[in-house]
Amino acid sequence: MQYLCKSCNRSFKTPAGLLLHCNRTHRHKKPKPPKSTFRFHPHLNARPCDIDGNFLPAGTPPPEDDSLPDWEPFNDRPSFEFAELVFKKIQLSGGDLDHLLEVWAAHNVLTNGGDPIFASTEAMHSIIDLIRHGDAPWESFTVRYNGPVTPDSPSWKHAEYVIHCRNVQTVAHNMLANKDFDNHFDYIPFQEYVAPSVSRYSNIMSGQWAYKQATKIASDKSTHGAMLVPIILGADKTTVSVATGQNEFHPVYMSLANPHNSVRRAHRDAITPVAFLSIPKTNRDGEDTPEFRVFRKQLYHASLAKIMAPLRSAMTTPEVVQCPDGHFCRAVYELGPFIADYPEQVVLAGIVQGWCPKCLVPPERLKEAGQLRCREHSEFFREHFDDETMWTAWGIDASVVPFTDHFPHADIHELITPDLLHQLIKGMFKDHLVTWVEQYLHTVHSKADALRIMDDIDRQIAAVPAFPGLHRFPEGRNFKQWTGNDSKALMKVYLPAIEGHVPDDMVHCFAAYLDFCYLARRSAHDTPTLVAMQEALDRFHQYRIIFETVGIRTDGFSLPRQHALEHYIKNIRLFGSPNGICSSITESKHIRAVKEPWRRSSKNNPLLQILLTNQRLDKLAAARAYFTSYGMLRGSVLAYALQIQPIQEDDTFLAQESRDEEDEVADAAAYTRSMAILSDELSQPNLEELIRQFLYDQIFATNDTSSGDIHISECPVFSGRLSVYRSASATFYAPSELSGNGRMHREIIRSNPTWRNEYERFDTVLVDVDSALPGMRGMAVVRIMSLLTLTHETVRYPCALVEWFVGDGELPDPVTGMYVVKPEFEDGQRVMSFIHLDCIVRAVHLIGVYRDTPAIPVDFHFSYSLDAFNMFYVNQYTDYHSHECIF
Repeated sequence: MQYLCKSCNRSFKTPAGLLLHCNRTHRHKKPKPPKSTFRFHPHLNARPCDIDGNFLPAGTPPPEDDSLPDWEPFNDRPSFEFAELVFKKIQLSGGDLDHLLEVWAAHNVLTNGGDPIFASTEAMHSIIDLIRHGDAPWESFTVRYNGPVTPDSPSWKHAEYVIHCRNVQTVAHNMLANKDFDNHFDYIPFQEYVAPSVSRYSNIMSGQWAYKQATKIASDKSTHGAMLVPIILGADKTTVSVATGQNEFHPVYMSLANPHNSVRRAHRDAITPVAFLSIPKTNRDGEDTPEFRVFRKQLYHASLAKIMAPLRSAMTTPEVVQCPDGHFCRAVYELGPFIADYPEQVVLAGIVQGWCPKCLVPPERLKEAGQLRCREHSEFFREHFDDETMWTAWGIDASVVPFTDHFPHADIHELITPDLLHQLIKGMFKDHLVTWVEQYLHTVHSKADALRIMDDIDRQIAAVPAFPGLHRFPEGRNFKQWTGNDSKALMKVYLPAIEGHVPDDMVHCFAAYLDFCYLARRSAHDTPTLVAMQEALDRFHQYRIIFETVGIRTDGFSLPRQHALEHYIKNIRLFGSPNGICSSITESKHIRAVKEPWRRSSKNNPLLQILLTNQRLDKLAAARAYFTSYGMLRGSVLAYALQIQPIQEDDTFLAQESRDEEDEVADAAAYTRSMAILSDELSQPNLEELIRQFLYDQIFATNDTSSGDIHISECPVFSGRLSVYRSASATFYAPSELSGNGRMHREIIRSNPTWRNEYERFDTVLVDVDSALPGMRGMAVVRIMSLLTLTHETVRYPCALVEWFVGDGELPDPVTGMYVVKPEFEDGQRVMSFIHLDCIVRAVHLIGVYRDTPAIPVDFHFSYSLDAFNMFYVNQYTDYHSHECIF
């Protein structure tokens, strides 16, 4: 068999020879992408000022902090770290902590030691309460129905509704002064261009909305030189227990648009609860009355308007604040994006259920886009039309005035953002497409056959090979309680499992949906990405008709969550990447802000206890940010203590500890084997020949000659020992991933015959064959059978013994859109060779091509997959970077 170079059409006898030729002849550093050019807003340009608001000359350093850092109100670092550990991380109950401190005190009595670090739980709480950083006390106000009330009126008209909130101005000041946000904070709205006429959108301040609002504000010249601070809000009801009363809460969260999306997603205290809304209750007869429904909506908006009122004056007149870099700046606030799911969006926008909060298209025509709603249109309708006409013609609830109407420049219809979690992930994937496939199977097959096919699909999902970070589904998709993470994980492996069981157009529909979803969830979007999103959306609309054709969607596709996709591209241009303003951020915040504090409460009037817990958590977080900014938390707490109070007689302990750590790393790193023993372990009788060919290619090969062109006797002789590793880390540039320092992503590649002492795990990876060619044309797939290092003539060579796969054609599969590869054989044996680790691009996930294969046995273990199937899909849906580079 000959291996053809796609760049110069030369042929080679082995894949290793082709790889070597491409690396020597065609491999060159890819040209660096052109540097972005930035257009910053000329007027709201965040000029530093002094504490009185007087602008400073350019280049003036931030003011020095004259106060010396200390551990106040804690005695020392161990006191702070203990309080943080037991209150924030371990979350010990008061009784358990008191018992721990009592045991500690008893031990000290017996050993003549000192006092415990705290005398009691109450003493620790009192110290936490004294933290001056991040203090934003909770307040409350009451609201009641202001219409006519008689003794016979329903109970909700007599009740007073208590809303607990923080001063949002104080919260904004605390966030702006958080030094932990430095270098991850945008001070000025900007427009980024990666090429002429090619825009790039990432964080909120890179979107068109921030630039546009800054221009509106700058019409008042007194705001020039100020910093725009958009306020992000999010609201979502959450249930903490279904078994007890008082189990529902309605928190409101606040963030700023200036910190980068990655900071907000990482929950680095860039989003915090600022209010708990009241949830009116009444008897069953009164719940569905129009009067009660109107009251609930009006209470909601009146509460939000009151909560945000402290910032209203600073939305037109700048105020002086301190920023993460230490400078003072004049800040002007603006109501920004609001994070909410569809039911909350209906209330926020003051619209009728079933209508779109963003546009005026009627519910029966939601499969198309309509004219955008705006604040001015709604005000015009209220002035010129009656309530019934507004309700039926434009879906406007005239009884509701959005809270944003009380603030300058704010338009709730524009500020409602895409909701990746409930629209794309839970909504479209779980509730729509997966459900429709199940309905289709039950429609066209008997119940027994439909269940058999669904069991087959479940076994195919369970059979996918292991992959770094991939959630396993031992029972397939047959689980009752779906979370957002379950949907995210299942969509990575669902497409190949249904192929062959449903019409091809359904598979096309899923593929188009997945492409749109993965593009939308990227951390940055440029103009070509948005074009690709539109193309994927058009394909989705084209192929979803199959569900109508086969009788599953007889009433069409007027579905609010699917219609919302029409607004994604425009909203990305306005607000940047949706992953920074997704309801998954607020839902995960529920855990720390509501559910965990509820669990540690006495359950008797828990809300007040929840508020106090949140206040203490925020203070601990702010204290940690303060101590970190002064370098007070460097190193371990033990090293800190030994520096303060050295213990001479125990120096041997530190030396022994250091040796133990080094030994542990060394033992975990590798073991050595002779050539003969390793050859037996790997069942590879020609191991020595492969190593000699590898060494020749590394040392002597030229553009014209490789080890495949010469006799083995001409290759270097190797007789040393080999170091064997069970894993290796791959670090690569992945700008589309959601996290990573400098957009770098790290993953672990494994080659282990007894992974977790249970089964074999030999991961598959992409190898860079010709970096001059795009996507899969320049890469090949190999399976890592062993990770080794060998030393020849003092040179160390990190390498891998690999099995090669070959592409089944040049183009992706026409149905799934995924590339197909198959194991490569020569004379009935798998083609194997050694490659240098520098050739590895990253791990890649393969999924067996299930069509035209016998049903998977019930006892089939997923570790068999890479040996059991004849062909495999190259899975571009394992993560965002895979989707970006496998094309």
